[in-house]
Amino acid sequence: MGNIKIGMDLNSFILEQGRQRGSTGALSLALMAIEAATKRITAHVRRAGLSDILGKAGSINIQGEEVQKLDVISNEIMIEHLSKCGQFYALASEELDEAIFPEEGKDGKYIIAFDPLDGSSNIDVNVSIGTIFSIHRKINGTEEDFLQEGYKQVAAGYVIYGSSTMLVYSTGYGVNGFTLDPTVGMYLLSHPDIKLPEKGKIYSLNESNYKKWEKPLQEYTDKLKEEGYTARYIGSMVADVHRTLIKGGMFGYPADSKNKQGKLRLLYEASPMAFLIEQAGGKATTGKEDILKVKPTDIHQRVPVFLGSNYEIDLLLNYLQS
Repeated sequence: MGNIKIGMDLNSFILEQGRQRGSTGALSLALMAIEAATKRITAHVRRAGLSDILGKAGSINIQGEEVQKLDVISNEIMIEHLSKCGQFYALASEELDEAIFPEEGKDGKYIIAFDPLDGSSNIDVNVSIGTIFSIHRKINGTEEDFLQEGYKQVAAGYVIYGSSTMLVYSTGYGVNGFTLDPTVGMYLLSHPDIKLPEKGKIYSLNESNYKKWEKPLQEYTDKLKEEGYTARYIGSMVADVHRTLIKGGMFGYPADSKNKQGKLRLLYEASPMAFLIEQAGGKATTGKEDILKVKPTDIHQRVPVFLGSNYEIDLLLNYLQS
């Protein structure tokens, strides 16, 4: 990686990676806009207990969920920064019915789908939440550009607002993690070249839905228990996937008798997280196919999600596909 060292600030890292790969700088500017937006969101999250931004905003988003006030703020911040940077021809947010096409991005090369605040139901109880993003190239300049398979992503990542704020992302050359140092206001490289262990010790599923699952998934979960796995389920996808990325094991949000397609959104959650997991040496599947090969049919499409270390996902597929 040449000049890249632990403690290197994110902007320098982005520019150095771009230089090594001979890029034009457009993607670097796009990533820097995400960095700036998430620093502002961090400031709001850190003040969540002191400001009148907790609780529900009194409206329902496109997914039929009540919108949290901090969701609204985060969405506005992301739209502002991503629009102004001029690198994005179109933006799709989990909070918006349709994609938007900012005037400043009319010459932009990229489109971005994002979840401005994943896990927002956990805000009031001080559990980790996050921002997820997925970047593709612009093709036709219409909303159909968002209906590209996940393997075509040029970058994906998330920011987790936890005990510290971390930004984890990939441009297709491995996964790197940066921790925000509040004393200097910069993301610093703290987790270079993240790799999943081949096998973990933790499984992460909402077992209250056990009776709604198909029998093979029930048998798989029972098998993990027999092998001595520990159950850890936070209920905030960013937090659960972050733990899986660092410690290995598996995370899943399956389809069940109530949610036939699962609950997680392909564009805003499943696809970017699958990209990161596979870049770190793991696997991600709907149970039937690689998540990154799923061709979206709608910008708010949902899919079942299973991702993690190779051992756990291979074992899962043995059960689901036998």
